[in-house]
Amino acid sequence: MLNIGFVVTEVVYGLMADSMALVADAAHNLGDVLGLALAWGATRLVKIEPCDRRTYGWRKSTVLAAVLNATLILVAVGGVAWEAVGRIAAPVPVDGWTVVAVAAVGVAVNGVSAALFFAGRKHDANIRGAFLHLATDAAVSVGVVLAGALVLTTGWHWVDPATSLIVSVIVVAATWGLLRESVGMLMDAVPGHIDLKKVRDCMCELPGVADVHDLHVWAMSTNETSLTAHVAIEDGYDAATLLLALEAELRTRFEIGHTTVQLEPRGVAADCDQGRAGHL
Repeated sequence: MLNIGFVVTEVVYGLMADSMALVADAAHNLGDVLGLALAWGATRLVKIEPCDRRTYGWRKSTVLAAVLNATLILVAVGGVAWEAVGRIAAPVPVDGWTVVAVAAVGVAVNGVSAALFFAGRKHDANIRGAFLHLATDAAVSVGVVLAGALVLTTGWHWVDPATSLIVSVIVVAATWGLLRESVGMLMDAVPGHIDLKKVRDCMCELPGVADVHDLHVWAMSTNETSLTAHVAIEDGYDAATLLLALEAELRTRFEIGHTTVQLEPRGVAADCDQGRAGHL
């Protein structure tokens, strides 16, 4: 609600003051409002129980929300940047005091909103996306305050659209990492915080494990990681005990909470090709 109110305020006063910097900030804030709505909707969908049609439930909805969140912001920024280029060529008089006052409110609103997501940002890309955008907005609003002050002191009206271009570059830089990470999750890439070699080495170091192959790690959602693997075991080791040890080690060291392991006699490992995972 804070951000919706501020978007309306920025658009109204940005148009009244002929400030592209305020309109640029409003466009980014609108993207964040939509992103927050997507993030909220995804956290609700992820709680829906799995069914025969969707055996993993709606866990991937948080990943889709992160992708859409980043895409919406990039599209909005592109439109604002296009308008700003035209205004640099033909500067429009800007009301500097309005720009300074409204942007200062933006610093406070976005700072408070970002603080609400601070605690959950480390372990969830969906939440991290919301936090990143709000924190970036707060920093961008500081830049808009400085631009308004510069217009007041120098009379250089081209500073306003130039600032909106700088804002656009900052937003793209901040959003690109999120887009790349979330698309990777959508394509079932290994999450960025996990080193696959270390996972394999960890599994192979456990007593009774002879070999690990057909190892796959991917994001089930923005805060859940899954693993499947074929594990060849030494003779004489209890399968149930080994499975429990693998699950505990992967959960503790790598926060992999959904583990599926196929155990095989040691001699079978050489005959199992990676392209045939799950078909033995």
